[in-house]
Amino acid sequence: MIIKIKMDIGVVGKPNVGKSTFFKALTMADVRIENYPFTTIDANVGVGHARVECACKRFEVTCSPRNSYCLGQNRFVPVKLIDVAGLVPGAHEGKGLGNKFLDDLIHADALIHIIDISGGTDEKGDASEGYDPEEDIKFLEQEIDLWFSSILKRNWGKMRSKVQYGGSDLIKELSKQLSGLKIIEHEIVEAIRHAALMDKTDWTDDDLYEFSTLLRKVSKPMVIAANKIDLDENGNFERIKGGYDVTPVCSAAELALRNASDSGFVEYIPGDGNFKIIKDMDEKQTRGLEFIRGILNKYGSTGVQNSINKAVFDVLKMMVVYPVEDEHKLIDNRGNVLPDALLMPENSTAVDLAYKIHTDIGERFIGAIDCKTGRKIGREHVLENGDVISILTRK
Repeated sequence: MIIKIKMDIGVVGKPNVGKSTFFKALTMADVRIENYPFTTIDANVGVGHARVECACKRFEVTCSPRNSYCLGQNRFVPVKLIDVAGLVPGAHEGKGLGNKFLDDLIHADALIHIIDISGGTDEKGDASEGYDPEEDIKFLEQEIDLWFSSILKRNWGKMRSKVQYGGSDLIKELSKQLSGLKIIEHEIVEAIRHAALMDKTDWTDDDLYEFSTLLRKVSKPMVIAANKIDLDENGNFERIKGGYDVTPVCSAAELALRNASDSGFVEYIPGDGNFKIIKDMDEKQTRGLEFIRGILNKYGSTGVQNSINKAVFDVLKMMVVYPVEDEHKLIDNRGNVLPDALLMPENSTAVDLAYKIHTDIGERFIGAIDCKTGRKIGREHVLENGDVISILTRK
C-alpha cells in the first residue's frame, strides 16, 4: 500500500502582478536542510515551507530537524512550488506561452493565484488605472475550464461508444483520458456527482463544460493571493472578498523582511505579525521597515506565509506527523530529536505513515507507539496533526 500524496503547488498569475517576488520570498535558500526532500529541482521549481507549531513545544525538548527547520518553536516543512509560466489570453488554445502554461499546470495539485489587488495592471499585465482584479480570477478559472473541456471533447465520441456499446465503465474511461493531468478517480467521481451526470452517457457540450468546471474545482483548487495590498486605494479587496476567499498579501514586504533577517538587521519568523530590529540601519532602511510594520499591524502579516499554509492545510487537507525511532527520547538512530516532519493527508493511518517513511517499513509494520500517550496503536489507527509516532516492525 502506497498512498498517493498530492502536494505540488503552482504559483500562477499574469505579468507584473508580483508573482516573481512572491515566489522568491517563499523559496529563498535561507536555511540549510541536511536531508533535502526533492532530488531534482528544475529551473521553474523551488521549495517553500508550510509553517506549523513544532512538536518540540508540546514535549518541551530542543529539536534537531533534518528535513525541515524550526524557528521559535515553529516547524517549517518543505513544499514543492512550481512557478507556472505567465498566463495569457487564449492559453487553452496554446496562444503565447499557453502550451508552457498548461504544461506547468499539469504538475500542480493546487494553485496560488497572484492577482494585483490594486488594479494597477490590465489583463495583459500592462500599467493601468482602475482595472478590476476580479476579472483575472474569472479569466484564469475559465482558461482551465476550457482546457479541460477541449481535451474531453476531442475523444468524447470514442469514449461514449465504448461505454454505450462496449460495456466500458465511464469513470474508468474518463480516468484514462485525464490521468496525464494528475487527476485521480475519486476527483472525477466527485465532479460527476455534483454535475448530476452519473447516470447519463449522452453528454452535451454544456454537460462537458459544467463537468470541466467542477473538475477544476476539485482537482486544481485555488488560493487567491491579493498582492500589492498596500496599494489598494479603491477598496478592491473589501469588495472581492465578499465573493471569493482572498488573502491580503504584500510580497515585497515579505521579501524585504527575509532579506533583512538574512543580513542580521531584524529578527523575523515568516508568517509573524511583527519583527524586531537588532542592528542599526540608515534612515531610509528604518523608514522602509516602519512602513512594513504598518502593513503587519493592519493585516496581521504580509500574507505570503498565510497563502502557502492555506494551500497546504486548508485546500490540500494535509497535516504534519513526526516519526521517531525511540519513543522515550523522541530520537532517530543518530540521536536527532524530532528529526523529520512529514506532510500526510488528513485521516492517514499509522500504516500509511510507515509506507511514507519507506516501502520496506510499511511491509514489515506490526504496530506503532503514540509518543504522546505511550500507548501502542494498530495499523488502522487514524493519526492527528502534530502526532509523534514510533513505528514498530518485525525483524
